Amino acid sequence: MDAPRLIHLRAQKDTFFKTHPQSPLSAAQKAAFTGLSYYPPMPNLDLIVTVTPFAQQDDVQIQTTTGETRWYRRYGEFRFTVDGQEARLTIYQTPHGWFLPFVDVSAGQETYPAGRYLEPVPLADGRFEVDFNQAYNPYCAYGEQWSCPLTPSENRLSVAIRAGEKLPGVWVGA
Repeated sequence: MDAPRLIHLRAQKDTFFKTHPQSPLSAAQKAAFTGLSYYPPMPNLDLIVTVTPFAQQDDVQIQTTTGETRWYRRYGEFRFTVDGQEARLTIYQTPHGWFLPFVDVSAGQETYPAGRYLEPVPLADGRFEVDFNQAYNPYCAYGEQWSCPLTPSENRLSVAIRAGEKLPGVWVGA
């Protein structure tokens, strides 16, 4: 996605967080909210990837931040390079689409400690678009009342993905 479109979508998301009744923010958080924090657009992290489907696509339970479990299908994996390091991630399938949770080495310092999420976009040729510029924090980053899937160990990266949303701002405690 080009930078102007990405910046426009980010502004729309900020408006949603500040004003919409379905925002994950409490009334106090909305009052203090000045916008989400993002990395600058990184065109080299908007990837078209070939996913290698697993021979056996198991349904797995993933624990949530509130101790519940949810079912996901382990669909396949893709490999890519970031800052000269090879990385590998698993894409999960849900009844609602594709799901890519991940944690990178910036977690807890620059990004949300439990990880960030993406929804890979399937392309007509069987590949997927994985745009890390659209990586977002799960709603549980904004309050304990939300239940969010924890990132499985297979999607913990040893490299930083400096794209997408950063840690929520100081207004989270408002």
